[in-house]
Amino acid sequence: MDNDILAQLAATLEQRKQADPDSSYVASLYHKGQDTILKKVGEEATETVIASKGGKKDEIIYETADLWFHTLVMLSYHDLGPNDVLNELARRFGISGIEEKASRKSK
Repeated sequence: MDNDILAQLAATLEQRKQADPDSSYVASLYHKGQDTILKKVGEEATETVIASKGGKKDEIIYETADLWFHTLVMLSYHDLGPNDVLNELARRFGISGIEEKASRKSK
């Protein structure tokens, strides 16, 4: 289910780019532009932090789902998708975080 739901969601988000903003929440986000999308990502990130501090697992899951969703909208806005991020995570897998961070400074 893991990658399947991400692929399905990514496909749906792409379809919503063409939808009427009055008929779709996601289409309305795309229509309003990047600043609105980024505001939602920021709001959901804050709510995820608050949920984590509260320690209630169901709230953490719910808020993380909202954060991931709006992050996927942001990626789609830039014609990117979950596989772009998953490929980057795969590239980093097995590399020390210290080494990976150092490699970014040299670019």
